[in-house]
Amino acid sequence: MAKSLGPVKRKFSPWTDPSATPFIRFENITKRYGDFTAVDNLTLDIYEREFFSLLGPSGCGKTTLMRMLAGFEEPTSGRILLQGKDLSGVPPYRRPTNMMFQSYALFPHMTVEKNIAFGLEQDGLAKPEIKARVEEMLKLVKLEPFAKRKPAQLSGGQRQRVALARSLAKRPKVLLLDEPLGALDRKLREETQFELMDIQHTLGLTFLIVTHDQEEAMTVSDRIAVMDKGVVVQVAAPAEIYEGPNCRYVAEFIGDINILDCAVTENAGVCVHPGHPPLVRLESDGMKIAVEQECPASNGAKVAFAIRPEKVRISLDPPVETDVNTAHGEVWDIGYLGDFSVFLVRLDDGRILRAAQANVSRLVDRPITFGDMVWLTWPLDGGLVLTR
Repeated sequence: MAKSLGPVKRKFSPWTDPSATPFIRFENITKRYGDFTAVDNLTLDIYEREFFSLLGPSGCGKTTLMRMLAGFEEPTSGRILLQGKDLSGVPPYRRPTNMMFQSYALFPHMTVEKNIAFGLEQDGLAKPEIKARVEEMLKLVKLEPFAKRKPAQLSGGQRQRVALARSLAKRPKVLLLDEPLGALDRKLREETQFELMDIQHTLGLTFLIVTHDQEEAMTVSDRIAVMDKGVVVQVAAPAEIYEGPNCRYVAEFIGDINILDCAVTENAGVCVHPGHPPLVRLESDGMKIAVEQECPASNGAKVAFAIRPEKVRISLDPPVETDVNTAHGEVWDIGYLGDFSVFLVRLDDGRILRAAQANVSRLVDRPITFGDMVWLTWPLDGGLVLTR
């Protein structure tokens, strides 16, 4: 088993404990709509108090999977277990889950406190308990001054908090979030992501979020399941997903990346440097590449070499005494993004490679500009070999 590289935000990794029991288990779940298979024989474990993300493009099956957990859809085959109990046939209102929808679905004629209290009143809780629970939720989402307002009198971010408070008021064991931040602007969305993490950590609940936003998933999650065409392609902590994708699909879906088609020229499985993985040598249209990585590919095998732009160093000066992990080309385009700049370099053979450079000074006129002939280099552990 690969060693997890994350999460960084807290010391929490029950999935690495062989004796840990999953809180939620999707067991061989398949969901078909006529001839279309939305979820295909999927098995997935989620642990208690985990902030777990289902990440993938539209139509990959992530929302269908969440709706089956909520009880809005029934699996064609397979079982969904919550704390070891089969949820088959249990209606949504009997499940210890609650869902927060992207549209928020607030009652426009009710005040904030009435919106939060609605589900509690439906459950027949005593009025003093409802009042205490509503006050607790208002304090949690920092909306005490807005208790008497109606949704139309709130900003988008405030409405999102009301929806969150209403979802949490019933104290579900699992909170399901379906693209919850999609309607917010970028700055507010980023702020709300950290607020969600704080609330989840404070309450100690299990959160399952569906999103197509990779940055959102990377920010909030303990682990991410990357989905494609109804199956889970990789499950890992955010850092591991980013730094160690297990296939070309995940590498291309998560962040920016350079991918070169290569052939293995040498894979002896021998450690060149003590304490480091074996050295694998590749060739890509005359470019010589060396990677420190354990790789099952044999000599002559067709593979892909993947490297993130921030691992690529760009310079006007040629590398010293090496022709490995280096490329030469012309600066074709530059994207200035404030905290860093992205250089698109057209190599001598016509291929485009990206290099990212942090803007550590306030210089506006950069030393490398359009049309410059530059050298790209990267370290032995900068990229990785993908065999599928």
